[in-house]
Amino acid sequence: MREWADYREDEDEQGAVTVALTGPLLVSSIGELDRALRKVDGPVARVDLSEVTEIDTVGAWVAWRLARDHDATIVGASDKAARLIAAVHRSSGQGAVTPPEYPMFERVTATVGRYVLGLFDGVQRFLGFLGAMLVAVWHLVRNPAEFRWKAFVRQLELVGVNALGIIGLMSFLVGIVIAQQGAIQLEQFGAEIYTINLTGRLSFRELGVLMTAIMVAGRSGSAFAAQIGTMKLTEEVDAMRTIGVSPVEALIIPRVLACTLMMVLLGFYAALLSILGGAFISTMTLEIPFWTFLTRIQEVVPLHDLWVGMIKAPVFGAIVALAGCYQGMQVEGNSEEVGLRTTIAVVQAIFVVIVLDAFFAVFFSEVGWG
Repeated sequence: MREWADYREDEDEQGAVTVALTGPLLVSSIGELDRALRKVDGPVARVDLSEVTEIDTVGAWVAWRLARDHDATIVGASDKAARLIAAVHRSSGQGAVTPPEYPMFERVTATVGRYVLGLFDGVQRFLGFLGAMLVAVWHLVRNPAEFRWKAFVRQLELVGVNALGIIGLMSFLVGIVIAQQGAIQLEQFGAEIYTINLTGRLSFRELGVLMTAIMVAGRSGSAFAAQIGTMKLTEEVDAMRTIGVSPVEALIIPRVLACTLMMVLLGFYAALLSILGGAFISTMTLEIPFWTFLTRIQEVVPLHDLWVGMIKAPVFGAIVALAGCYQGMQVEGNSEEVGLRTTIAVVQAIFVVIVLDAFFAVFFSEVGWG
């Protein structure tokens, strides 16, 4: 049973008040006593520690603060209590609870400055990361037998095969939404049949690959950052270097290659499922036969729409994998850093993917693939 610290007030014949502290003055048992002593009013002549069973630095501080605030004398202190009180009495305890708040202009300027300096430092680190990857790739080109095929196949399974279910469901539902919402708008002009054009072209050119990249970033990119970050935190990466194994060759290159390759297949798969979703909802609501919808897709969707999506897919896959692996390699300090870097990896990957998707949209329109 835990014993709690307490106190009592004794008054002598001359009216001098003595506050007698009892029990253990420890950080684990002093909470209620501390709050009670802060409310003690009136003059206190002495602080009696003779009934204190145990004391630590926090307890010594509480006793000394009470004596200081009431200009009282500490009596009955044991040798340990006396040493601790002598150690803590040099602290005034009058410091501000919160640091001073600088004017808004200074705070904004300092924050922007830190971000700018951090940006340059991040660019330098990322260039070093890319350089290490190029060196590792060149080494593997010269020594293909050292490529880790088992790790590569394992990442193909994790990034691609295991993601078929969630990406297929998402794409099917997105196809339903595109067709249903498109049909509502086109119905105003009596052009419901063009729902097929809308669904097919959007699926192959944009949403199939873009939504897949976002899903892979949230699923595999975060996993890359968390896995490598945890290995970095537990010094497994350092251990690999110690025994002569390149972490870039063993951890990063198989993941980047697997994600780049599987994004092409997943993007095509997502586009097909999206079209199937559009065909399904069109059969249910627009009375367009399922097979007629699919046959019409072949007639109204130009082949270059497929190539647009397939060209973007490996670029998006490489970006997702690089963001996850890079942030994982930057983990240091504590486990909180793993969560922080994982979040940054996902946000950066999605942001860069969307920016590049906008760039690709303008580029392909300029070259006549609009």
